[in-house]
Amino acid sequence: MEPSALTKAGSNQEEGFGVQSRRVADLGLVPNLRRSNSSLCKSRRSQYLFNSCEKENLSSWIPENIKKKECIYFVESSKLSDAGKVVCECGYTREQHLEEAVKPHTFQSNEWDPKKHVQEMPTDAFGDIVFTGLSQKVGKYVRLSQDTPSSVTYQLMTQHWGLDVPNLLISVTGGAKDFNMKPRLKSVFRRGLVKVAQTTGAWIITGGSHTGVMKQVGEAVRDFSLSSSYNEGEIVTIGIATWGTVHNREGLIHPTGGFPAEYIVDEEGQGHLTCLDSNHSHFILVDDGTHGRYGVEIPLRSKLEKFISEQTKERGGVAIKIPIVCVVLEGGPGTLHTIYNAITHGTPCVVVEGSGRVADVIAQVASLPISEITISLIQQKLAVFFQEMFETFTEGGIVEWTKKIQDIVRRRQLLTIFREGKDGQQDVDVAILQALLKASRSHDHFGHENWDHQLKLAVAWNRVDIARSEIFTDERQWKPSELHPMMTAALISNKPEFVKLFLENGLRLKEFVTWDTLLYLYKNLDPSCLFHCKLQKVLAEEPERVACAPALPAVQMHHVAQVLRELLGDFTQPLYPRPRSSDRPRLLLPVPHIKLNVQGVSLRSLYKRSSGHVTFTMDPVRDLLIWAIVQNRRELAEIIWAQSQDCIAAALACSKILKELSKEEEDTDSSEEMLVLADQYEHRAIGVFTECYRKDEERAQKLLIRVSEAWGKTTCLQLALEAKDMKFVSHGGIQAFLTKVWWGQLSVDNGLWRVILCMLAFPLLSTGLISFRDRRLQAVRGLARVRAFFNAPVVIFHLNILSYFSFLCLFAYVLMVDFQPSPSWCERLIYLWLFSLVCEELRQLLYDPYECGLAKMALLYFSDFWNKLDIAAILLFIAGLTCRLIPALLYPGRIVLSLDFIMFCLRLMHIFTISKTLGPKIIIVKRMMKDVFFFLFLLAVWVVSFGVAKQAILIHNESRVDWIFRGVVYQSYLTIFGQMPAYIDGVNFNLDHCSPNGTDPYKPKCPESDSTHHQPIFPEWLTVILLCLYLLFTNILLLNLLIAMFNYTFQQVQEHTDQIWKFQRHDLIEEYQGRPPAPPPFILLSHLHLFIKRVVLKIPAKRHKQLKNKLEKNEEAALLSWEIYLKENYLQNMQYQQKQRPEQKIQDISNRVDAMVDLLEMDRLKSSGSTEQRLASLEEQVAQTTRALHWVVKALRDGGFGSEKGTPTLGVQMRLRWPTLSWLSPASQKVLEGQDPELDSRQKVEDLGDSHHINARHLLYPNAAVVRFPVPNEKVPWGTEFLIYDPPFYSADRKDKDLVDPMGNTLDPLSRITYNAVDGPTDRRSYHGSYMVRDGLPLNPMGRTGLRGRGSLSCFGPNHTLQPVVTRWRRNQDGAICRRSIKKVLEVLVVKHVLSEHWALPGGSREPGEVLPRKLKQVLQKEFWPSFESLLTQGTEVYKGYVDDPRNTDNAWIETVAISIHFPDQSSVELKRLNSHLHTSDPGMSIRWQVVDKRIPLYANHKAVLQKVAALFGAYY
Repeated sequence: MEPSALTKAGSNQEEGFGVQSRRVADLGLVPNLRRSNSSLCKSRRSQYLFNSCEKENLSSWIPENIKKKECIYFVESSKLSDAGKVVCECGYTREQHLEEAVKPHTFQSNEWDPKKHVQEMPTDAFGDIVFTGLSQKVGKYVRLSQDTPSSVTYQLMTQHWGLDVPNLLISVTGGAKDFNMKPRLKSVFRRGLVKVAQTTGAWIITGGSHTGVMKQVGEAVRDFSLSSSYNEGEIVTIGIATWGTVHNREGLIHPTGGFPAEYIVDEEGQGHLTCLDSNHSHFILVDDGTHGRYGVEIPLRSKLEKFISEQTKERGGVAIKIPIVCVVLEGGPGTLHTIYNAITHGTPCVVVEGSGRVADVIAQVASLPISEITISLIQQKLAVFFQEMFETFTEGGIVEWTKKIQDIVRRRQLLTIFREGKDGQQDVDVAILQALLKASRSHDHFGHENWDHQLKLAVAWNRVDIARSEIFTDERQWKPSELHPMMTAALISNKPEFVKLFLENGLRLKEFVTWDTLLYLYKNLDPSCLFHCKLQKVLAEEPERVACAPALPAVQMHHVAQVLRELLGDFTQPLYPRPRSSDRPRLLLPVPHIKLNVQGVSLRSLYKRSSGHVTFTMDPVRDLLIWAIVQNRRELAEIIWAQSQDCIAAALACSKILKELSKEEEDTDSSEEMLVLADQYEHRAIGVFTECYRKDEERAQKLLIRVSEAWGKTTCLQLALEAKDMKFVSHGGIQAFLTKVWWGQLSVDNGLWRVILCMLAFPLLSTGLISFRDRRLQAVRGLARVRAFFNAPVVIFHLNILSYFSFLCLFAYVLMVDFQPSPSWCERLIYLWLFSLVCEELRQLLYDPYECGLAKMALLYFSDFWNKLDIAAILLFIAGLTCRLIPALLYPGRIVLSLDFIMFCLRLMHIFTISKTLGPKIIIVKRMMKDVFFFLFLLAVWVVSFGVAKQAILIHNESRVDWIFRGVVYQSYLTIFGQMPAYIDGVNFNLDHCSPNGTDPYKPKCPESDSTHHQPIFPEWLTVILLCLYLLFTNILLLNLLIAMFNYTFQQVQEHTDQIWKFQRHDLIEEYQGRPPAPPPFILLSHLHLFIKRVVLKIPAKRHKQLKNKLEKNEEAALLSWEIYLKENYLQNMQYQQKQRPEQKIQDISNRVDAMVDLLEMDRLKSSGSTEQRLASLEEQVAQTTRALHWVVKALRDGGFGSEKGTPTLGVQMRLRWPTLSWLSPASQKVLEGQDPELDSRQKVEDLGDSHHINARHLLYPNAAVVRFPVPNEKVPWGTEFLIYDPPFYSADRKDKDLVDPMGNTLDPLSRITYNAVDGPTDRRSYHGSYMVRDGLPLNPMGRTGLRGRGSLSCFGPNHTLQPVVTRWRRNQDGAICRRSIKKVLEVLVVKHVLSEHWALPGGSREPGEVLPRKLKQVLQKEFWPSFESLLTQGTEVYKGYVDDPRNTDNAWIETVAISIHFPDQSSVELKRLNSHLHTSDPGMSIRWQVVDKRIPLYANHKAVLQKVAALFGAYY
């Protein structure tokens, strides 16, 4: 119903909410509307202007689907326009009509009728809107007909405007005129509204105009857009306004779309129209073909809001219906109607106290019992808050206000009063979300499902503060398994605070992470992440996917393992092996008692597992950590890593994965973020290892080489090396371990001179010159000490150095002294030596401890620069040897071998990297070599350019290539070092030093010269200038640039040279730790022994235990527990250090100061509020005292001294005392007044004064377009005078006319009815005794209802029904009776119609002469009817009397008899027969046994009966 005030223009305009009933809602759905196109929407919302293709699509779709309205018949109105022009009844002038509208028409004889004379046409106003001179923000707008289906409007908003489906709908309503708010309240409201919209991803819907409450919302959004947090996300603010009331709307008309359309805000010239608010992002302009009429948009807005609230948003596997909340500021009669409609339809409302008018009236009475909200009280409040327009209120209007406010306050669970600074409220956003949760609690859900729904809302809003304060309380104890679906949603939605909250509340990751959960998580990867792209490539490259397993999901865990192995490296084993068919975990298909509202897949079913189900993964924390890391989710990964066991390996693996992903990431910002995060995890690994090393060095070193089954059977040290985590490897503890490996079984404190001396004279080992770490070796003499000495890597290394130096000396001797036509014995020894080197290189190439395969090992081998150098030297030696063995090529062979000697000498650089002095310098030289190559490119440009120019100027047609090269490159290069080219300036010109014609091969060609005088004729000045410029740029600029580059490289490398050297030191140690002890050429004996073991005897290779050690399970478990303990110490130290940082201390001090300021401000507000409350109470007491004095004076005048018995002075005195105690808490005041606070709170909840029927007085009669006359509580009794009471008459026309009373409102057909007696087949006696009959119609014994007639009931007077309550005890699988809070739990038989939202008892009205109700007959087979009749006779009557039903009227009402039929024994024959005969004949009817609980979705009057039954058996309720 649209209020009359809304049809007025200008001053009485109000912006409404207007939720309509379900029967008038547009429930048509468009395809794919329930699908959340989040990725598509993100890309669309990031753009402000459509590209040409999108504009074309929008320009074609909107005119086809969205219409406007035009008047097609001009009827002159008696009113003139503001400009004094003649206008049509529609409000538009003649010029603004179409041509056919002003011509003679078939409608000429008719009056103007909007249904006939307004026609729909394709809309001509849509596109982008820009507000001229106000802001550069681009919004969207559309003009549409008031009859546009909500589904089409929703499709426009989500699919064509690109809006994300909201998590919350906030409808702001209130006064449409400008009003004043207190500055602090205004600030709090704006901040809270923006915060709730931003954090929850909500849509804010207003009237869209630049006035009143809409202006307040717009300014709040404007302030947010100017703040620093604007980049966090745009706030969607949708203005729904009437097209005909928008000022300057002509600029919005563009038949093909305005991209953009410019809109001018002109408040001074708007008259009675309104301007659009520039701070809204989207505008829906509702058109009914008229001009200047307000309130046109209200029906469309209410239907659209209802439609949106019925949509389901699915995110992270959890689907919720979009919640809606109404926020009220100020307002008038229209706003009250809006609130009433919202509360009636279950929409929670937040009323901001202090904003004025309606909001303040409701806020003032919201805490009162219903019995105290009287007509006189409302009249007083209206006089205070509606001072200017109070005189316009009629008596009927005040009665209507009272009735509506009573109904609003009665549903306190849907009404929230925001009192700024009072009741502990500080933020509007918290009040809004608390209101939604409070409303959710009031809904009839089954126990856990109610809390589960609230948690889903909190997760969808991403408000962990609300979840902590409202959901995770002592009132509800959550089972860990109940949090699993929400945990999945929080992970997918990247809400780390909720993940942390769930872990704090007992969620166990070992139970949460299952095979199916992991699959679900990987199927819901962020499509924009690189890992998702790599996974799709793996799926595309798998040839067996379609052919072999078409029914399986596309993504399997072995696909994930394949990608992870690419990132971690081939040295790891697959983390998720390809499962065999027998190993695949089966997903059960349970039928849960409570179903989650999830589309597509039920998350709840993912966590229903058989008792024998074994998860395939070994470490659930690892699995979640990898899932978070590959998506670069920093906060989420940090929380999960803190839960990990093998935390050092986990941190190093994360570092490796992130570094590999950063190499392939195209987005520079994402790549940098990954590198920063990788560095953070490296520091965490260092931190934990430092704690371990400080505690116990030996156990810490065990952690380094422990084989981690969870991370692909690798070690922490191997992960760090593959990830190139130099800081970790350079840690003192790791270097100490490498030093220990380097010295083998020798003590590290042995001097190097001792080692070399024993190498040269090994019998000295028996003298004790060398000490060993092992005491047994220290005590033993003989072969064991020799073996231990020569197996030490340090000894092997120095033996190989001596061997290599010997090889180089022998090689040099042969090249320089003993290179004969036929090889000498020295040369043959070199061949043998080289063969041993070749065998060693082959051993290194074929050594495959990780079983990676020959191809992978070859790739790994050739990735090392020194291996490439070795192969090149060997191949060059073979080439030189081949030439040397051919007599004709003896000399070229010696040249090749000489060059090869240089390469063998360069190999010494690698050997000396182990040196702490030379190693860092060698690293610097390697880095400088890269700089030289870059420099040579720049140098070549200048050398070639100068050389070519010089050669072309000096020499004419030189044809000899060698001399061209000398002149262009060689001479130009030497010029840099001071060797000036000859003849450049003509001073040293001499024909004897050159060849005039270039015929002498040993002389250059002479420059251009005079053949007569033999003088040079080339331009000497030009060549000199070129030479000077060349020397300037090469000698000064380029050489200094090279020096600067070397200096920069030196400085850069010098800072990290120690780390780099320590990191590269490992490779040399590992090489010699696995190398045979004998040096070349004696190493051939070791190779022969190895060949026999591997090839002949087939003995597999073993990894050296010093670098990879697999521990026993008990030892490994103890080591990991120790690591976890020290990880916790590290995290605590990190938190402490974080708090001690100066920046953090400053931030903490700032927060404390802000909190103190807020507390002081709150205290001031509370004290001022207390003062106001005291003054108000004092005024009330003074008024009462004045009335008492008037009564005393009147009594004295009328009869002497008056009666002391009736004097109210005592009450006044006592009440005057209590305001002085207002500083006490309400409970303390109750105690001082002799009241029990608990009893008082119970009274407020139950509203004992509100004992009249409530449902029977609801203004909207069900399933009929009938509105009751408002009847406040105090006017319900028939004995109370109510002069203006004039209810409408309504009797529904029913199909079963023979069984119902006549429907006329005349007395003639009704005169034959006999009341308070049995009237034929109809019993018209009441269980409450005789009822009154007035004017031939019976009167409802409970009082007025606001409607005459029989309504939709069958007969006048009482309509008798029967409610059988069939119950049994709820039992578990063992047959034992279930209990809650010690009490037994009942189950009741309930039925439900498919169109109904509530379940009901299987009772109701009966046909004349029948015992069983119709509804019961529909669910029972006919042969069981007699048996059930006998059960009824044996049952217990639990209630008999009036039923407060919404169908009751003044003259017809429902009375019922409730009979309890209880089956205490589960083996009862009658119970078994009953269950076997339960069958619904109606396909739209369902029946089941339901657990008895106060939260079950049952009709209210049925709940009251069920509560009596539970009390009868002492059962839980």
